[in-house]
Amino acid sequence: VCSSDLFMKIGIIAASGKAGALITKEAVQRGHEVTAIVRHPDRVKMDVSILQKDLFDLTTTDLENFDVVVDAFRAAEGKEEQFLTSIEHLVKILTGTSVKLFVVGGAGSLYVDDHITHLYETPTFPEVFKPTSIMMGRGLEVLENQNGLNWTYISPAADFKADGPKKGHYVLGNEMLMSDANGKSEISYADYAIAMLDEIETGEHNCEHLSVVW
Repeated sequence: VCSSDLFMKIGIIAASGKAGALITKEAVQRGHEVTAIVRHPDRVKMDVSILQKDLFDLTTTDLENFDVVVDAFRAAEGKEEQFLTSIEHLVKILTGTSVKLFVVGGAGSLYVDDHITHLYETPTFPEVFKPTSIMMGRGLEVLENQNGLNWTYISPAADFKADGPKKGHYVLGNEMLMSDANGKSEISYADYAIAMLDEIETGEHNCEHLSVVW
């Protein structure tokens, strides 16, 4: 696990969600100055600063003093288009600032071949997840086509285990779907959080789509 003497001001959108909470915990454990950006402060279980605000109401003024903003937002079923509109809003208010945006992405936008077929376009991909994956993919396209904003979009493995163990290791890849030696594409939320904080601390992958797997 990487560590850094450079402690940063990190704002985490949806810090009370499953992924957001573990990213918040990892950031706090590493000594960063963390602010939870949430609609319901009572759901935040850690002793951190709170910014109570809906993502879509956030302004440049709200975010411009952070070094990093982590977007762990998850759209509700039936409102999957918010995966796209939330990214559009964050790009609008962060462009031209020094803030770096890190996005908790989805596995569906990873490629399974030579940059032709996304995972969500494969025949066995569950139909129930397609609306989410399509909109998350469109959000990624918005990031890839903007200017004036540093961002990193990190996709988990195909099987993103909310309650999976914290093994303390992972493999970092590019925008291709990865599997382990047994053909499994898995990562836990806890180890994804480690990968996210490692990337925040090293800052080595600007404007890149990354993936993590065990």
